[in-house]
Amino acid sequence: MGIVRAVCISKEKGTEKKPIPAGHFIENFGIEGDAHAGNWHRQVSLLSHEKVEAFNEKGGMAEDGAFGENLLVDGMDFRAMPVGTRLSCHGVILEITQIGKECHSHCAIFHRVGDCIMPREGVFAKVIRGGVIRPGDAMTVEKEDPSRPLHAAVITVSDKGYAGEREDLSGPAAVEILEQYGYEVVETVLIPDEQKQIERELCRLSDSRQVDLILTSGGTGFSMRDRTPEATLAVAHRLVPGISEAIRAGSMELTKRAMLGRGQSVLRNRSLIVNLPGSPKAVRESLSFIIDTLEHGLRILRGEAFDCAQDRKNDK
Repeated sequence: MGIVRAVCISKEKGTEKKPIPAGHFIENFGIEGDAHAGNWHRQVSLLSHEKVEAFNEKGGMAEDGAFGENLLVDGMDFRAMPVGTRLSCHGVILEITQIGKECHSHCAIFHRVGDCIMPREGVFAKVIRGGVIRPGDAMTVEKEDPSRPLHAAVITVSDKGYAGEREDLSGPAAVEILEQYGYEVVETVLIPDEQKQIERELCRLSDSRQVDLILTSGGTGFSMRDRTPEATLAVAHRLVPGISEAIRAGSMELTKRAMLGRGQSVLRNRSLIVNLPGSPKAVRESLSFIIDTLEHGLRILRGEAFDCAQDRKNDK
């Protein structure tokens, strides 16, 4: 259990937040009057008070809200909590949606003291149930919801699509199929064929957003600009070759050109990354060969299912 030390808001993004007597939390929006409230996944930011104290012991002199946090809480190490964790406080329910963040434009405290702990220690959440939170309120961790759907993200890799020269329909095709199978698609991204940019998105979605499944479309051919497999292998922790082998084997029944596909399948932390070809038709065909089996592997990653050997033992 933790205790809320401060509730803070700001009228503008990129500025330090200021403590208020009480925060009015609005379902699927955020805190009333806060610049970061809105229909997105980073509605509320949370920071452990112990992390701020450690920062101040080094001469940081940070006041409540200085790191842009909405809730400063004693007794909880938010960074150790996985995405999907639900927090209950005075009737308000929050669900953690992101761990840490990439700092593109440094905040006021960074410019003042040269450091900010929010990118590495803060977490973000959305409001599941609204209400009022005040300093002194107790916060607890809810029991894990076994019905929480698998989360997915889709990255479309296309120079022409990114430049607006054509509408790339491969990503939407993947989203449509994922939603038909009960996945919650939490992000869709359109980026050019730049390897480092692909790597950054894969790392962000697996490390920070902690999505269960990341599908990429495009960039798997022989063109010198096709670098999606290289980017995928560069961020991989473990390989899952069987998935891509199944895609190629199934596709070979339709066209011999499937042998030219270079797509990879890998694990990074608890996220599965699967490369798909860049056409809507090929995306649909590729997913038809694997979509029925993916859930079992993803449930194992989440710790919600036994491995295959255990399942066979139980079947006996």
